[in-house]
Amino acid sequence: MVFQGLQVLRWLRLSHNALHVLGSEAFAALPALRRLSLDHNELQALPGEALARLDGATRLDLGHNPITYVAEEALAMASLSQLFLDHASLQDVAPNAFARSPQLRILDLRENQLQGLPPLAGAEGLIRVSLDGNPLLCSCLLRPFHKWLARARVHAEGACTAPPALRGRSLNSLKSPEMRCSRLWPPPSPTAPPEQPRSASSRQCPWGCLCSPDFHHGSCENRDLREIPQDFPEDTRLLDLRQNPFRTVPPDAFPGLKELVSLHLQRCSIRVLHPGALRGLASLIYLYLTDNHLSTLAAAAFEGAPQLAYLDLDHNAFTHVPAGTFQLLPNLISLHLQHNAIGELVEGDLAGAGGLRWLYLAGNAIRHIAPAALAPTKMLEKLQLEGNHLSEVPTAALGGLPTLSELKLSRNPIKHMGDSVFLPVASSLQHLYLDNMGLEWISPLAFTGLGPKIRSLYLESNKMSNIPDMSNFTGLEILNLHDVPFHCDCQLLPLSRWINKLNLYIGATCGSPPEAQGLKVKLSTTFQTCPGWGQGEAAETNPNKSKAASKPKKKKRSAKPPARGF
Repeated sequence: MVFQGLQVLRWLRLSHNALHVLGSEAFAALPALRRLSLDHNELQALPGEALARLDGATRLDLGHNPITYVAEEALAMASLSQLFLDHASLQDVAPNAFARSPQLRILDLRENQLQGLPPLAGAEGLIRVSLDGNPLLCSCLLRPFHKWLARARVHAEGACTAPPALRGRSLNSLKSPEMRCSRLWPPPSPTAPPEQPRSASSRQCPWGCLCSPDFHHGSCENRDLREIPQDFPEDTRLLDLRQNPFRTVPPDAFPGLKELVSLHLQRCSIRVLHPGALRGLASLIYLYLTDNHLSTLAAAAFEGAPQLAYLDLDHNAFTHVPAGTFQLLPNLISLHLQHNAIGELVEGDLAGAGGLRWLYLAGNAIRHIAPAALAPTKMLEKLQLEGNHLSEVPTAALGGLPTLSELKLSRNPIKHMGDSVFLPVASSLQHLYLDNMGLEWISPLAFTGLGPKIRSLYLESNKMSNIPDMSNFTGLEILNLHDVPFHCDCQLLPLSRWINKLNLYIGATCGSPPEAQGLKVKLSTTFQTCPGWGQGEAAETNPNKSKAASKPKKKKRSAKPPARGF
């Protein structure tokens, strides 16, 4: 209900953020919404429950999110006609993924990792499917989808990547006889008679699970399994084992899955990941261990999974970063440790994480970050520390992060901000979040070094009455000063003039003096009594008068010095 009250809102754009979780009632108060843009975020699964509240929405933008799979009946939006899932990480789409969105007309799946699609059950109204930029395998395995396209009269955009004879051919130009399998698929076992090869549908799959050999996906989600099943097809690339009470992951838990790319173990009551648990997963890139009971990890648990790039450990029971864990993960790019109980970061915690780009530590209890704690992560671009217990900006720890572009310190109890606190990252920082901290005072030199590179600055919901000079922040695209009780006297005049020149909605209001309370800083009349106010505002509001005043005349000596900047 975060958007409650916006009864006539038709388009909500939340693009280019870091959204990872959407509450089930997040959009419940938007009855008139027609378009929702969630592209360029960090959603790892389709947020079906939250989206189901949007009965009237007709367009949904979810491109550029690391979503690997669209599950069965994942999207239930009665009025949805346009769905954009381009530039994600999709490896598979369930046959009835869109069965509960009967009005769907346009489906954009460009630039994913799809080798094909199944016939899309329940999507009778579909007009166009865009598959450009996917590694489409136009073999006999794609025939069912190709026949469905013709039968449903759906226009498909996309070209074959394989087999070589069809490379570059558009889907619409293919004929079914051309889509051949050049060998038996899967190949018969050595003891099987050659005239009776096994069909794709009879390949091994653990009892109670679902396997899609055509699209290399296995699922045992929510089957109340106590042990991790085995005997999945060796070419499985996505394995979904969510919501099973496994409790532990034993050594060699996934034998033979050398091609597995994405492994989902969310909500499995896992307390222990044993050494060698992931042994043999040579192609694993995504590992999701969210909502378990892990409190420690051994580096040996990741032995045999050197390609792991995305590790999600949100909502576990860690009280400290598992030191040394990352020594065997040279390709780790993204680490999620949000909503644990971590109290501090010490030297050595991130040893081995030299390639880390994104570090998410929101919602912990971090009070202190040692100066050398982040030293191994020299390629870090995003550092999210919101909702912790920091009482000061960890300036010393920011040294040695030459590529840091985003820093989130929101909702930390930082009351005072001293000189040059962001100087170590001033040459790279673009997005700075300092909102909802109860900040009472900012030194005039706090932003030393920051300037044109800053694109967004969030200072809303704080308690200071003034802010430093930001006139050199010429690249600002977003500046949020809502709910800050500015004292609108002559000392604030430079800020008022600067705000008036910005073509941005800032939301700055006066908290005092009493006659200005509640007024926009731009509109406050308290500045009219300040020395030099009339000349500055006259020049800005009446350029002709300014030009006339600039003609050579007898100079008048100013009675008072100009207002002092800050």
